[in-house]
Amino acid sequence: DRGYLSPYFVTNAEKMLVEFENPYIFLTEKKINLVQSILPILENVARSGRPLLIIAEDVEGEALSTLVLNKLRGGLQVAAVKAPGFGDRRKDMLGDIAVIVGAKYVVNDELAVKMEDIALSDLGTAKSVRITKDATTIIGSVDSSSESIASRTNQIKAQIENSSSDYDKEKLRERLAKLSGGV
Repeated sequence: DRGYLSPYFVTNAEKMLVEFENPYIFLTEKKINLVQSILPILENVARSGRPLLIIAEDVEGEALSTLVLNKLRGGLQVAAVKAPGFGDRRKDMLGDIAVIVGAKYVVNDELAVKMEDIALSDLGTAKSVRITKDATTIIGSVDSSSESIASRTNQIKAQIENSSSDYDKEKLRERLAKLSGGV
């Protein structure tokens, strides 16, 4: 639902899009303002030589400018996008993405784990990611278990059955379609 936060993240200038192969994916419900909070993640990913996609409520200020600078200097292939949806739907959609990409955590205020403590093994991965100014497409999980995806789809199906709101049912069906398609 959302595209890149800065055109400086673009890797294909001709098509104005970001294309990553085998990226790490970091998910958070929080706003990222200060780069200090994600510095350990950035350093670990940079050492791995793989790209990083950050999906957050927002990335702004010093954090955004530092990411852009890192990208422009060739230090780290990175892109940031705003998390899809709003409120509880955002939380649910980030949970869906976490299941698809095999991320251990969606960092939020309720979680005992802080952003600074996230290890590479906690991050999600995908075969590829494609980001335009308007949309982000995550293609194929590298190793997310089909059991966890099946469990999540069954949970959503139950919510559809128990919902009395047509709007909620429609939104739940959209989530189900995205989960089932693995995109």
